[in-house]
Amino acid sequence: MKPIKIATVGDIEDEGAMVVGRSQTGWTDDIAVFFSNGEYRALDDTCTHENASLAEGWIEGDEVECPIHSAKFSLCTGAALCLPATRPARTHRVELRGDEIWLHVGVPVEGAASGDEAE
Repeated sequence: MKPIKIATVGDIEDEGAMVVGRSQTGWTDDIAVFFSNGEYRALDDTCTHENASLAEGWIEGDEVECPIHSAKFSLCTGAALCLPATRPARTHRVELRGDEIWLHVGVPVEGAASGDEAE
């Protein structure tokens, strides 16, 4: 799958997120793109524990907390950091090209859980 331009620098506020819909990406889930600690990161938007949008959760540093049951996930690796979530969230690589933000849909970041573990 080819990378897609999703935004420009400044479109996502610090400690904020935007959702890129599955109709735009062709992916099986919406994708949440986060901006925190000066980095852009992307995870499948649906919490692996419950049907909730991670983009609507609380973002602090390298973590996002699900808005329903407070499961936390690493924005860097997708790892589930606490119960009730036990499965990682799938990651997607984000690339800056000048001031453009590009999403590599389905391409996990280095060190992320494998796709089989995130399903």
